[in-house]
Amino acid sequence: IHSGLQGLLTKDIESFTDKSLSGLLNQGGTMLGTSREKPFKKGGVVSDVDKPALILQNIQEMGLDCVVCIGGNGTQKTAAKFAAMGVNIVSVPKTIDNDIWGTDISFGFDSAVSIATDAIDRLHSTASSHKRVMVIEVMGHKAGWIALYSGMAGGGDVILVPEIPYNIKNIGNTILERLKKGKPYSIVVVAEGILTDGRKRAAEYIAQEIEYETGIETRETVLGYIQRGGSPTPFDRNLSTRMGGHATELIANGQFGRMIALKGDDISSIPLEEVAGKLKLVTEDHDLVIQGRRMGICFG
Repeated sequence: IHSGLQGLLTKDIESFTDKSLSGLLNQGGTMLGTSREKPFKKGGVVSDVDKPALILQNIQEMGLDCVVCIGGNGTQKTAAKFAAMGVNIVSVPKTIDNDIWGTDISFGFDSAVSIATDAIDRLHSTASSHKRVMVIEVMGHKAGWIALYSGMAGGGDVILVPEIPYNIKNIGNTILERLKKGKPYSIVVVAEGILTDGRKRAAEYIAQEIEYETGIETRETVLGYIQRGGSPTPFDRNLSTRMGGHATELIANGQFGRMIALKGDDISSIPLEEVAGKLKLVTEDHDLVIQGRRMGICFG
C-alpha cells in the first residue's frame, strides 16, 4: 500500500515479490511512501465522504486479509481505531523519536542517534579551537530521547529535553565552572521541543541566552531533517528485520489488534488499545539522566 492511509483511500497498492524487496536493507526512509492523511478528520486526499467507511470498503474490495501499519504514535492511534472497528491489524513501531509507549526502542531511533552523535563529535573540534559554546538542536518535539542519547554519547556538557525544566542561570554557571577548570569550550545539546517562551527556535534562543549570561561567544547548529535519512545502523536493520518477522507470525496465527514491541532483548506484542494515545517520555529517574548528573552534566 503506497503513501500510507492515503493509499487505502485511493487503492494505491502493489503486489510484492522477492525481487521487489531486493536491495532495500541498507536504505533509509520509507520505501512505500507516507502521508499526513488522517482518516478520522475532515480534509485530505478525499473530502465529503466517510473516510473510515471508505477504507473499510476498499479493504474488503481489495481482498486484504490483514493490514500491517508501520509508524509512530499517530499511526498506532489510528491502527487501534480500525482494529476496534473489526479490521485485522498488526502494527510495527517506527519513529526516530522513540516515544511510542510499550516498546523499549522503535526502529529508526538508533540511526537518528548515530547521526546526531556524529554531528556532536564534529562540533567538538570547532568549539575547542575557537573556545566557543556550541549549541546543537536535535529532533524531539515532546520527547527528548534523541537529545538524551546523543548528548550522552557525544560528550555533551549540557543536555536539555522537553520533559525536564531548565534554568538558564544554572546552565550559565555550569559553563563558567568549566571555564574556571581550564575547559574553555562547552557543548550544549537541546531537543527542539524545549520551552523557549514561544519566542525563537530552541537552539537560537538558548545560544543567545547563554552568551548573555556568560559573555562567551556562542553559536547554534540545527541538525534538522538530516536525522531522518541515510543508511540505517546495523542495530536498526536487525531490529526491523526481527519486528517484521514477528509481525508475520502474528498474522499467520490470527493474532490481530496488536503492536510488535521490544522488551529488553526479546520481541513480543501488546494490545493496540494499551498503546494508543500514550507517550513514552524521558523521566528524571532514567538511568542515563542519573549517571549523567553524577558525571557533572547539566540537565537544566
